[in-house]
Amino acid sequence: MRRSFLSHGKIFAMNCSVVIPVYRGEQTIVPLVERLARELPKFAQTYEVILVNDSSPDASWQKIEELAKRFPWVVGIKLMRNYGQHNATLCGVRLVRHEITITMDDDLQHQPEEIDILLAKLNEGYDVVYGAPLKLPQGFWRNQMTKYTKNLLAWVMDVPSVKNVSAFRVFRTHLRDAFANFNSPSLTLDVLLSWGTVRFASVQVDIQSSVGRSNYNFISLFQYTLLILTGYSTAPLRLASWIGFLMTLFGIAIFLYVVVIYFTQGSLPGFPFLASIISLFSGAQLFTLGIFGEYLSRMFDRSMDRPTYVVQEKIGGEAM
Repeated sequence: MRRSFLSHGKIFAMNCSVVIPVYRGEQTIVPLVERLARELPKFAQTYEVILVNDSSPDASWQKIEELAKRFPWVVGIKLMRNYGQHNATLCGVRLVRHEITITMDDDLQHQPEEIDILLAKLNEGYDVVYGAPLKLPQGFWRNQMTKYTKNLLAWVMDVPSVKNVSAFRVFRTHLRDAFANFNSPSLTLDVLLSWGTVRFASVQVDIQSSVGRSNYNFISLFQYTLLILTGYSTAPLRLASWIGFLMTLFGIAIFLYVVVIYFTQGSLPGFPFLASIISLFSGAQLFTLGIFGEYLSRMFDRSMDRPTYVVQEKIGGEAM
């Protein structure tokens, strides 16, 4: 039976699971889990913390082993290689045993003390609640790129409220049934969640600066944007069709222009005009071919049947 109730203004969920993908987190996961140990009993009677080591090159796995011995409710998952943050998170989500799933980063940006704020919003009838930062913690250009990426994600998901999407999220675990058969090396967890619900919401929380260097940069955000566009939307293909259509109209107009000039003036400037037209059409063709290439690469990845992730080892796992 799924139950939750309010007491003294705080929400108490009968059970919940926290999923944390770990990469270069040897300095942060111990204090993070210690803070969770203090906060989880305040709003949950049964809980677990799943730490998914995404083939971190540092001593993260050793720290996870120590935490699993220290806390019986800590589960450690070791992946065979690095699959990416969303893949590692999906691995943990599929192993969750409780009705409410909480995801957060391992770099202390997301505060365990604010999980109850997200749960209170979830209790209003939503299925997914994001923790939106009061102020973006990165530099100006990184923040702008992040903002545009989130707006694009909201447009692809057709859920305007997802503009505040974040890795700090809580959702009802049964949503994973909507993507139970999903198997692809390229994925975006937030899009998968939208396959099961449209009841999204967000609340503002205090997002701290990450400890150490962020694993995301401009190139990775650009690649993530391409994945969103070509992995879950046909909009780029429609754009390519429109570009082809407009170039055709432009070509007809140029042809008519050449004919009129020929019969009225008898000559037309040759090479500069011809070179500019060829450059214009060549650029449009290469752009369109690039879009087709992105879609073919997605199809190629899925046709290879590469796994989303492979678990090498699992330790711990006694729910409190």
